[in-house]
Amino acid sequence: MAGKGREGGGVVYAHYGRPEDFNWLRSVGVLAAGHLVVMRVGGGVSFAEKVWLAERNGGGGALIYPDPADLPQDPRRLGLNVHLGSGDPFTPGFPSFNLSRFPPIPSSGPAPQVFSCYLSLLLSQVRCKPVTSDPDQYVILGAQRDSLGPGAVKSGVGTAILLELARTFSAMVKNGFSPRRSLLFVSWDAGDFGNVGATEWLEGYLSMLHLKAVAYFSLDQAIMGNSANQNAPCDDHLSASTSPLLVDLLDAAIRQVNRGNGSSDVRFSLKWLNLKTRVMMINGLGSNRFGFTVAYPFLNTPLDTVPRLQEVLGGRLGVTGRSLAELVGEMVLRLVHDHILPLRITSYDGWRTGSVHQVSLSRSLSSQSRGVSPQWLFSARGDYSRAAETLQRAIDYSDLHDPNTARFYNTRIMKVEYYFLSQYVSAMETPFRHVIHGRGNHTLSALTEHLTLLTSDPGRFDENRFRRQLALFTWTLQGAANALNGDVWSIRHTQLHTH
Repeated sequence: MAGKGREGGGVVYAHYGRPEDFNWLRSVGVLAAGHLVVMRVGGGVSFAEKVWLAERNGGGGALIYPDPADLPQDPRRLGLNVHLGSGDPFTPGFPSFNLSRFPPIPSSGPAPQVFSCYLSLLLSQVRCKPVTSDPDQYVILGAQRDSLGPGAVKSGVGTAILLELARTFSAMVKNGFSPRRSLLFVSWDAGDFGNVGATEWLEGYLSMLHLKAVAYFSLDQAIMGNSANQNAPCDDHLSASTSPLLVDLLDAAIRQVNRGNGSSDVRFSLKWLNLKTRVMMINGLGSNRFGFTVAYPFLNTPLDTVPRLQEVLGGRLGVTGRSLAELVGEMVLRLVHDHILPLRITSYDGWRTGSVHQVSLSRSLSSQSRGVSPQWLFSARGDYSRAAETLQRAIDYSDLHDPNTARFYNTRIMKVEYYFLSQYVSAMETPFRHVIHGRGNHTLSALTEHLTLLTSDPGRFDENRFRRQLALFTWTLQGAANALNGDVWSIRHTQLHTH
């Protein structure tokens, strides 16, 4: 990467291109000014930051290469993107207003575009109208449309399914279908530069999404292969990464689509389920990402072409794509049509890690005379379970055909995942704030991992840090219980925690 025009000069090797690497060069009398700066991939510095640091130190150009000591060498891999990560590396956790970081690059995906900056052409949206009752509640579907190679799997499949679903729902509306909620179809650009389009849009509309978004469906890389037997159905390879709130809806959609499919079509059977998605961890939004996924060695290579994918699928790309679109469409139809949102609010009752971590927590703490008790954590967990069950019973015995009643409950249902975002960490420094599925010291996994040090390596156990982790996680869970219950000023809770 270099500025416009011709550049002349020598070559300066700057190791990983970190600030300390440039400082060391200056300390030994080597200046990057006017020279081509050569840097290795890695070192904890994004590609964009390497280029920026080279420019700040006066470099005339930047060359970033994968050193064999750092990365495996595969001649099929396209490998180098300008930026690896999520969003603008200079504005983590908040939207970027700098539109000049990346140079013009043609997109070779299924909807070719040329973007002069990574915030142009980020979003294409189609709203299905008319919406009868809750037009300010959105079900969002999205797919990446760019790739640095042919991108049949990387961007082609997802974009094709997205466009077909948009066409289908638009036709339904023209024929008289009136959804209760709005549908938003989004096409992300700059995906191969580090999910820039999706992340920047997400960061720019956080407040709106917290209040109005029902669920997000990611269609990226939805079809990557088939079973070893080309004549067998693809059911062994359907995988899902989803919010626990959406598991029942997914299961019902699979049964519905299977009933409608003939023996010659793809039949779904959910074999792998991962209860987390990245969007949910950042935004507290129930999310889905699923499809037919097996080892596909051509992803991110010049061999990721439609003929190659057809070969891998045994000529079944069309039928497989259609069946997956039907599955997504069935779930979306329920979300935009049902009076009450079909999200299972009691899905966190048992809290998939609950029993195991409760036993290990009690045993470890009781074996140490440290004066730390997990009592309040278990109390908060019980409060949340009771709040979820109480709300579900109230919904079951309410008149959901009354618009005001349905909207009242739907608004509370939509906030469940949001309640699990820690309010005690910075969204800029710790974007993955979800305490169950996120990343960082505020999460349940970090707390239990730290706790294992009591038995595996007591010298590394930090009691003050653990007390803080336990307190913040407990208060986040208690806050979720209070919010779900709608009883924020409960005298019982106030007395309990004051005591």
